[in-house]
Amino acid sequence: MGVFKRGAIYWYRFNWFGEQIRESTKQSNKRVAEQIEAAHKTSLAKGEVDIRDKKPIPTLKEFAEVDFLPFVRTTSASKPRTVTFYTTTVNNLLAFPKLAGAPLTTITAELISTFAAHRQTKRMQTSTINRDLATLRRMFHLAQEWKKVSTVLPRVRMLAGENQRERVLTEKEEEKFLSAATELANELETAYRRSLQGIRATLRGETPLQPDAYILRDVTTILIDCGLRPEECHRLKWENIRDGAIEIFTGKRRASRRRIPASPRVLSILAMRREISTSDWIFPAPTASGHVEGSSLKKQHQKALVASKVRKFVPYDLRHTCLTRWSKVMDPFTLKTLAGHTDLNTTMRYVHLNDADVRTAMGKVQNQAQIEHSASTPTAEPVKESAVIN
Repeated sequence: MGVFKRGAIYWYRFNWFGEQIRESTKQSNKRVAEQIEAAHKTSLAKGEVDIRDKKPIPTLKEFAEVDFLPFVRTTSASKPRTVTFYTTTVNNLLAFPKLAGAPLTTITAELISTFAAHRQTKRMQTSTINRDLATLRRMFHLAQEWKKVSTVLPRVRMLAGENQRERVLTEKEEEKFLSAATELANELETAYRRSLQGIRATLRGETPLQPDAYILRDVTTILIDCGLRPEECHRLKWENIRDGAIEIFTGKRRASRRRIPASPRVLSILAMRREISTSDWIFPAPTASGHVEGSSLKKQHQKALVASKVRKFVPYDLRHTCLTRWSKVMDPFTLKTLAGHTDLNTTMRYVHLNDADVRTAMGKVQNQAQIEHSASTPTAEPVKESAVIN
């Protein structure tokens, strides 16, 4: 109890009729902080701030169902995946009774750790648990912003050990995988033409649906050449293609809206698809959204991995590969813009140095030093003939 220091600022904490009061004094002087704490206690005693008449603190379950989820559904109405994400993670939090039934101000770091340990016993991945914790953290921030609580809620810390997407394909792996994807597409096209001559098509009049045979190859090429997020690629429409570049109009963050020049082979793929397209989507599919989804390519992706004998990777690794390659020739701020990142720290995760890169950089420094040294070293002046004594 009393004042305590957080960084350079003093805070105070005390209990008043069973309610914990914790606030910042915004002062770096301990004596002044103690005076502010005393003034707050005096005001409470005089009834200027009647804490006993305050509204009851909502439980996590009440706040989630009454305030948080309706807010998410309203503000993210155009982003069904975002709504689904928060609905799922909130359900995960509320499935732990001790956490769901606890008033917001009684939730401690220890209780949050107990929830995380419980999820680990269910053999949940660290990344999955961290998504739940990230939702809890946002709920705490909003509860404080909306004045649902009068105290500072505990800090929610992420678990260590989360797997990062750091798989970077080599150029040879890229070539093998695209070759395998093309070969699988050729087989699909052959099977389709054969089915047109089959009994169902010729005698029963059952025309088979033509598959989008080259969709895996085309999506893979766009991801690895343009660094798009997989869902951004899946949602591409023809209106997104303008003057030889791909323009992203919406995304996860404001920085997601960007323009990315397309490579020659991407432009070639888009031109071929445009000639036969009958849809607004570049990659239409018989799904609820009308365009291809991640699950649509899963089987083809696995077949291409087996056929190419390339070490396992997920589609998002193609974006990681692209941004890593760009990082070798682009400055961080250009890379940040093309990647659609809000924070430069996120961009720096895509910069992977190896010995060859370090040696090249050190060689450039040494060469520059030699040039500067040569420029600063005075050269001997030639002796004039008139000064020579015979």
